[in-house]
Amino acid sequence: MVRVIYGKEFDTEKSKVIKKNTVGAYGDPAGYEETLYVTPDGNYFLYTNGGKASLYPKEKIKRMSYTAVKEWIKNK
Repeated sequence: MVRVIYGKEFDTEKSKVIKKNTVGAYGDPAGYEETLYVTPDGNYFLYTNGGKASLYPKEKIKRMSYTAVKEWIKNK
């Protein structure tokens, strides 16, 4: 998935996975995945996707600050 946010490209194919969090099993309507990435330029983003009854019923990319990344990792 590719998304441009404020002129910066966030691409799951070109970025490195830092950490992945999976809740539920494949096909679970309440299950979801959160994957933290870093781009080649050092920008962080969170890719989310899940079932219809989950926190992330639609595929999204959200950019993250370094402070938010540290907090997210600490809580996962």
